[in-house]
Amino acid sequence: MAMTLRCFRHLPSLLHRSRLAALWGPPRAPPAPLPSGCSHCGHQMLLSRQLATKKAKGKGQTQARVNISAALVEDIINLEETNEDMQAVVEALKEDFNRNLSVRTSPGALDHIIVVTEDGKFPLNQLGQISQKSPQLLIVNMASFPESTAAATKAIRESGMNLNPEADGTIIRVPVPKVTREHRESLAKLAKQSTNKSKDALRKVRSKSVNQVKKFKSKVSEDTIWLLEKQIQQMADSAAAEMDKLLAAKTKELLG
Repeated sequence: MAMTLRCFRHLPSLLHRSRLAALWGPPRAPPAPLPSGCSHCGHQMLLSRQLATKKAKGKGQTQARVNISAALVEDIINLEETNEDMQAVVEALKEDFNRNLSVRTSPGALDHIIVVTEDGKFPLNQLGQISQKSPQLLIVNMASFPESTAAATKAIRESGMNLNPEADGTIIRVPVPKVTREHRESLAKLAKQSTNKSKDALRKVRSKSVNQVKKFKSKVSEDTIWLLEKQIQQMADSAAAEMDKLLAAKTKELLG
């Protein structure tokens, strides 16, 4: 009788364990380790897992961003170098905005106008001495390179800065136009054109990188190629978005 009572005392816990076992199923074996000495296979498996995760998370939601470790794919493409090339295009646009697109014309605004001479292309400040005689007049003294006076005059006129220079011997007088609404709108239009040219340059960087990745189609998995192309596109989209912000800020500055 005592033995029977002891068995009944343990019956609830035994039933509880059996229910859990039925829910959980048999114990799972630990995951198999990656093959030793096959780092490239390991990289592809890691990338495939990332891809599966991204696809699963993206169902019915905004697709998650891909973020590949550059070290995993350095034998295919240098992602850091690709990003640097794209950022260089953004910085060039920013420099163009600051240097050439301003409602206030100063001597420094003429410094980097490129002058085409028989000996090559040179910034204007390497050929002439630029100074401001009055708020409405800039002077370029071409005494050091008199033979380039005509070329410098042409370069200033065609710089897109709405300037109409006049040469008198080796002196180039550059009247500074009054800031009119038309002038502001003209500069804003030039800012848009510069941004479009920069985006063309950005697309060339992206295409070059994607073509580099496609060369490895026969050597790596489709998942790896897909992830890399996605990563490159995201980098390009980020740079383009930065350009759009620069354009919006510059347009606001120019139009007031």
